[in-house]
Amino acid sequence: MSEETNGNGAAPAQPQVKMNILAQFVRDLSFENVVAQKGLQSGEVQPDMQVQVSLDARKRAADHQYDVITKFKITSTNKATNSPLYLLELDYGGIFHIEGVPEEQLHPFLLIECPRQLFPFVRRIVSDVTRDGGFPPFNLDTVDFMALYRAELARRAEAQKTEQPTLS
Repeated sequence: MSEETNGNGAAPAQPQVKMNILAQFVRDLSFENVVAQKGLQSGEVQPDMQVQVSLDARKRAADHQYDVITKFKITSTNKATNSPLYLLELDYGGIFHIEGVPEEQLHPFLLIECPRQLFPFVRRIVSDVTRDGGFPPFNLDTVDFMALYRAELARRAEAQKTEQPTLS
């Protein structure tokens, strides 16, 4: 029988990370088809897409369980006239059972790895809704959740600097 070691003969002390997705759900979905409501003006349509992403994670009452919500706001406007075509807002969540992640790494794990697991389902919903709304299916580009997390940390650090009272 062989045992794994960490190079110096000692067994690794790091616990095995376990993650299970217990449930996935659409918390909120809104699709406003402005073109259908107001009618399309004549002329060429060149869509300009704006995608905003935000994340939220919370501990649930049960041990090792967390809610992670990904929020997407997709705005499509006509480049030529700057008139809106549609607005899609989707809050998509997952309930995760997570064990073995050290406390200091839990926050980034919840806001990077969990949304990464949910993203393929979000992409499909967005594609289906835009297609069913009468537009070409919009396939979201892959979101770099690590870069999003780092940008939010930098934004918070900068906000904290400006909020620090100065002593005179």
